[in-house]
Amino acid sequence: MSFIFGGGGGSAPVQSGTSVVTQREAPGVEGRKLALYDEAARLAAQPVALPAIQAAPATAPEQAAFQAAGTMGTGQAAVTAGLGSILGAQQAAATPLNTAQFMNPFQQFVTDEINRQAQIGQNRLSAQAVGAGAFGGGREGVASAELERARLSQVGLAQQAGFQQALGAAERQRSLQAQTGLQAGQLMGALGGQQQGLRLQDIQTALTAGGVQRGIAQGGLEAARQTQLQRSFEPFQRIEFLKGILTNLPTTQSSITATTAPGSNPLAQALGTGLGAYSAYQFTRPGG
Repeated sequence: MSFIFGGGGGSAPVQSGTSVVTQREAPGVEGRKLALYDEAARLAAQPVALPAIQAAPATAPEQAAFQAAGTMGTGQAAVTAGLGSILGAQQAAATPLNTAQFMNPFQQFVTDEINRQAQIGQNRLSAQAVGAGAFGGGREGVASAELERARLSQVGLAQQAGFQQALGAAERQRSLQAQTGLQAGQLMGALGGQQQGLRLQDIQTALTAGGVQRGIAQGGLEAARQTQLQRSFEPFQRIEFLKGILTNLPTTQSSITATTAPGSNPLAQALGTGLGAYSAYQFTRPGG
């Protein structure tokens, strides 16, 4: 602040004014933006109910597969029967041969026929000895002994042949029984394994089908949850949409200028007036 002293009067102090310029949106645009902000604040103050994440339960085929997998003993009956057949085959192989049941039922007729023929020969030999007058002599005894030896030899050969046939038949039967039992045991064991394999295939098929069904159900749950989420956040999307529109709209700005003019100071005015009067007095005083 400065003071100027002049003749006959004073001057007021010089002060600078203040000017404030405010840039604002056009009134219509600014009002819409403020309304949009208020709406966004209102939405943000309200909590959003988020849907729970759900998992589809096990389907009926899966539950059946679980129950089937927990059931033990599939094919066990066939395997047990197969083991029994194998044990029976082993016992049959160790059983002593019974040739009696395979003896030729006509073997006795063969023996009787040999004896009959030998008796006929003996009678002929005795008749010849009587006719020759040598009955009971040494030559007849030798001939009779030779005839008996031949008879016994033929009977023995016949019985040996019959026994060999019976023995072969008994051995074949025992081998057949053992082989049949062994094959039956192997087949039953294989059957038990096939039953177990088929059961596992059924379980796997049920699990696969049930998994597909559960996947479809899970997809439905996810779709419902996404739909609920979209509905919950749809107002926010509208706010964002309106924000984009207002941001891209061409707008004008207005300037508001506020100026503060310098004011008068009563003390400075009074001081200036007094000094001016004093100066005037000095110039008009006599001898001045």
